[in-house]
Amino acid sequence: MSDVAVRADDLTLGYGDDRPAVSGVTFEIPLDGILGVVGEAGSGKSTLARAVAAQSVPGERTAPHIVGGHLQVLGREIRDLSPQRRDKLVSKVGYLPQDGGSTLEPHLTVGENVAAPIYQRDEKYDRKKAGALVAQLVDAVRLPIGVMAKMPHELSRGQRQRIALARALILEPNLLVADDPTMGVDVLVRGRILTVIADLQRERAFSALVIGHDLRELRTMTDQIAVMHEGMFVGYGQADEVLDNPLHPYVEALAATTR
Repeated sequence: MSDVAVRADDLTLGYGDDRPAVSGVTFEIPLDGILGVVGEAGSGKSTLARAVAAQSVPGERTAPHIVGGHLQVLGREIRDLSPQRRDKLVSKVGYLPQDGGSTLEPHLTVGENVAAPIYQRDEKYDRKKAGALVAQLVDAVRLPIGVMAKMPHELSRGQRQRIALARALILEPNLLVADDPTMGVDVLVRGRILTVIADLQRERAFSALVIGHDLRELRTMTDQIAVMHEGMFVGYGQADEVLDNPLHPYVEALAATTR
């Protein structure tokens, strides 16, 4: 069995136009490891996240396709993956999109939102067992069990984001892809969300790709980082090594903000 959850080799991603959104990136995420990816808006981070997650949610742009190179996720080569094999892979990947809290179904309770992936997979799943699993995860994301009966609009943005995280983890995935999980969340809550992800990653032993825009925040949960700029990796490796020996002006500027 491979000791790598995600492996990309000279990976180039696009959306059907002339200019690729991601150009020639190479990286690995070990089993039970976390890779943090940081970069400015439009650098290709979300495109990379959607490709690794092998899925998208309503409201996102069309999923990217592989223009060149290779991407392997949980032992599956993504290029030309059949719909059946893709569905099987997706069941092992938890995906928290940008502003995931806004993707909660407004007509369902918080508990029903978290449980939704269970019933999408098995309509006849035992209700009591599902309720217990939901309660366990709501507690794990540091929210009171009472929120399960509330509607999404009754929660704060940070609380909705944590509920979206619980929904992404309800099927106990082997890999979590979190695309900028603190975007738009109050600065006082951002650290709490990343701490919850890091704690759950250790407790449940899944691998994770976490996209962010603040390197200082990402460094609280992982030392392994990639820096994206204009669709390319301009820094990759242990955070201290990347920042102490910047090979690109953008990395140099990032390093200056962390001193």
